[in-house]
Amino acid sequence: MKRILEYFTSHPTAANLLMAAFLLMGLLAAPKLLRETFPRFTPDKVQISILYPGATAEDVEESVCERVEEALEALSEVAEVTSEAREGSAVIIAEMTEGGDIDRFLNDVRTEVDAIDDFPEKVETPIITQLNRLDFVMSVAVTGPMSAPDLKAYCDQLKRQLLSETDITQVTVAGFSDHQIRIEVPAQALMQYGLSASDIADTVAAQSLDLPGGTLQTDTGDVLIRFKDQRRTIQEFEELVVVAGSSGAEIRLGDIATITDRFELDEDKVIFNGLRAGILQINKTQQQDALDLVSEAESFLENERHQAPPGVHLTVTKNVSDIVSDRLNMLLENGVQGLVLVFLTMWLFFSFRYAFWVSMGLPVSFLASLYGMQVTGMTINMMTMVGLLLATGLIMDDAIVIAENVASHIKRGKRPFEAVVDGTREVAAGVTASFITTVLIFGSLAVFMEGNIGKVLWVMPFVLILSLGVSLVEAFLILPHHLAHSLGGMRQDRQSRFRLRFDAMFERFREEKLGKAVDAVVRWRYLFVGFVVALLLISVGMLAGGRLKFKVFPDLEGDQVEARVLLPQGTPLARTEVVAERLVAALKSIDAEYAPQQPDGQHLIKNIAIYYNTNSDADETGPHVVTVSADLLASDQRTVRLDDMTAMWRERTGVVPDVISMVWKEPVIGPGGVPLSFRLKGEDLHQLKAASLDLQLWLSQYNGVVDLQDDLRPGKPELRATLKNGAKSLGIDARRIASQLRTAFFGATATELQHNGESYEVDVRLAPKDKDSLADLDYFHVTDAAGNQIPIGSVVNIETGRGWARIARVNGLRTVTVEGDVNTALANANQIRNDTLRNYIPELLKKYPGIRMSQEGEAKEGAKTGGSMSTAFIVGIAGVFMLLSFQFKSYSEPICVLTAIPMALIGVIWGHMLMGLDLTMPSMMGFISLAGIVVNDSILLVEFLKLRLEEGMEPQRAAPAASRNRLRAVLLTSLTTIAGLLPLLTETSIQAQVLIPLACSIIFGLGMSTIMVLFLVPALYCVLDDLGLTGPSRERRQRQNQA
Repeated sequence: MKRILEYFTSHPTAANLLMAAFLLMGLLAAPKLLRETFPRFTPDKVQISILYPGATAEDVEESVCERVEEALEALSEVAEVTSEAREGSAVIIAEMTEGGDIDRFLNDVRTEVDAIDDFPEKVETPIITQLNRLDFVMSVAVTGPMSAPDLKAYCDQLKRQLLSETDITQVTVAGFSDHQIRIEVPAQALMQYGLSASDIADTVAAQSLDLPGGTLQTDTGDVLIRFKDQRRTIQEFEELVVVAGSSGAEIRLGDIATITDRFELDEDKVIFNGLRAGILQINKTQQQDALDLVSEAESFLENERHQAPPGVHLTVTKNVSDIVSDRLNMLLENGVQGLVLVFLTMWLFFSFRYAFWVSMGLPVSFLASLYGMQVTGMTINMMTMVGLLLATGLIMDDAIVIAENVASHIKRGKRPFEAVVDGTREVAAGVTASFITTVLIFGSLAVFMEGNIGKVLWVMPFVLILSLGVSLVEAFLILPHHLAHSLGGMRQDRQSRFRLRFDAMFERFREEKLGKAVDAVVRWRYLFVGFVVALLLISVGMLAGGRLKFKVFPDLEGDQVEARVLLPQGTPLARTEVVAERLVAALKSIDAEYAPQQPDGQHLIKNIAIYYNTNSDADETGPHVVTVSADLLASDQRTVRLDDMTAMWRERTGVVPDVISMVWKEPVIGPGGVPLSFRLKGEDLHQLKAASLDLQLWLSQYNGVVDLQDDLRPGKPELRATLKNGAKSLGIDARRIASQLRTAFFGATATELQHNGESYEVDVRLAPKDKDSLADLDYFHVTDAAGNQIPIGSVVNIETGRGWARIARVNGLRTVTVEGDVNTALANANQIRNDTLRNYIPELLKKYPGIRMSQEGEAKEGAKTGGSMSTAFIVGIAGVFMLLSFQFKSYSEPICVLTAIPMALIGVIWGHMLMGLDLTMPSMMGFISLAGIVVNDSILLVEFLKLRLEEGMEPQRAAPAASRNRLRAVLLTSLTTIAGLLPLLTETSIQAQVLIPLACSIIFGLGMSTIMVLFLVPALYCVLDDLGLTGPSRERRQRQNQA
């Protein structure tokens, strides 16, 4: 070690070249790092989507879901299989176990599903996709004075331009359903000509063809033969012959049917600021940077606005890059402020030149860490930046310890080169041990963290380890060279008056204040240790007693809020539109009241969009669901918090009749999940529904609980037809009746075609006026093979009934999930969950014995991540103990070092109470991180204490002497870490709320542990020495026995 130190300290260029290499690597890597709000935390999932048109949810469950679930049982990497049986479709999601290979998992799922060969005939080919491969970036609302088909065509044109002229690779057009040529035939015409709707569909399919007919091989060359009579326009379909008489008379399709070019679903539309809109949704892959894509999109849109037709508007909405940019800029500003404070702290104790070279470890370590992040696939996000912020202080620890010890050697009269080498060597073992203990704690966190929250938090310790590894190299190989040169110039410099006065004041404080206090504590060590233990118990009691509340993850303040509405199935679109307009009116009233209070009189609500046929909570589509979305003024500009805005919107909307559920929330749920989520499992759907209603009634009694709902709801009223006895004698069978009913009332796709670059379906069904009342079914006639019309009532029995709109299954069991939100200003979700589990769930399960219950959402994620944190903490502490036990050659002396960790908990708890914060997972992450920080000062203090003992001091004198000797280093290492995070703790930006609990834990915990290191460690060491548990006490006892 000495030879390496001497080489780098004396070599004129080696240290600077190494520093330059670190800086260059970082500068080259920084532009390549991608930016995002949080690390990706969504689990790896594969979705299987299967259409079964016209089937009820019960039919889909039995015919599709159960078959797929059975097939997936053969896979070994499946963590959970969730199925949703809906009217006409099934969605099955297979979640992979953490750490699996997603490509292999996707192929395995595809293989198993493709092997299923007993699906019903009408089931369409399964579509198997990997979820969460793309991240949403922004949407562009396109509005203008044009018809819906023209608007769709213009949106498609913009999509093609975006894909060809920018680096954007993922654009989808929303707000329109599939394009159709719809053929609607009146029932009277069908009866008049002895036809059924199925006959019309077959005729269209037979007479609209484009098929190759082979090749003529002539002497002059080959000639292709092609039958080309594909109908593509309304006029061409109107000319299609459907009935031809022997006299040559013909009935054309246009004579009996209405043919239109339209979109399939009336309800699949978006109204943006009162106008019909098309939505261009821009997504990104994991290899793309959101801010870069937004910049390109905005540049493209700016150019396009100058070329767009008159009256056309291109408006950016749901721009997540604003949140990303605001949060990262906020952290960058705090980082710069922290760096300044760290340097000022260093300058306070050292000369300017000395402090400058010690502080140079920061940019070197930061830039080298950026290179490591780029190599390992890290991104610039809130957690990695917090890791770098925390590293601001920790990086300085090694340099401070070395610099402070070198300064003490200079005071002994040594030459700069000799002082640097000897001072660095003297603390090398302690510095290395401190680094290893820090890596043990942070490394165990990075390795063992699980769950969505864990995926967000683990990058922080990973980045810290990168930074600290580089800083250790910088401290041993680069810093000594610069200190030697700096001290060489300082010896001829006169110290400033400020430096002399500050050093004198510091010496008086160390000897007269701290020294006497430590002497007293050591003298009354048993009383002091007992007092500290009592303080720890009181602090833990604050948490256990509920005085300090716990929540899994802090609230995230966004710039969008949605109202998601679910009406009963079968509700007409007109009724849904009335409800949507009521929500819009409430928004406009809020904006009118609060716009004058915003900066420069800006609108509080920038845009209002109505998404019909959409409700991500209900997992249903149709005219009975709608989502109303509001873009708000940026959180750092507006004067209204999102929770208050949501509460006002809910209040002003009021109670809406007939609505099954109406919930208000942000579009994206954070890694913590839903605050209240209880999953009920059983086989009887009616019993599950009853239990769900009882549970919702109980939860609604808590003040602050809002937006309660479950996912089991009645379906549309049904008319169930069964074949009458004797119907077969009329030449009618069940297949013919079902086919004609399906074509008439549901519609049948006669053919598909490509026209003007767009895919069209040719759909045949009854005219709307012939299927708008129950009586229309009574008047419906079935056509037999001979063209005879038979009243449907003659061949089938019709009964009424009602099924379920959606049936959820998890791992083969039917489930109902009850979810709700909590107003954090009024209630605490953790306390509500615990009270419900303790006082109500046993009664509920006793009332419904066939049902089991589990917690999902925030509770499940919190338990998973909390458990992994505990494991990481235990493993880390065990590693630190073994390392210290090996270094100190004792089992008891490491206890003195480790006592700093529970002492930090005192500061964490009281700090949160003082700041008015709830304890959260980031808070716990901060506390566990402290375990890797606070032990460092303890290690060095015990090392110096043992050195004093080796010099012949008594323990009662050596312990206070060690505190005096290490005061400057202990204060500096703690103050630099606190200074680096202090701007974040005092940040008033709403975007910082998720990180303030973490900063609070570290600042207050480190402050308390610093005091305990200087007072408790000496006192506890003396107690252990009194009991004969320290190495020196055993040696003294051996000498006495030998004497």
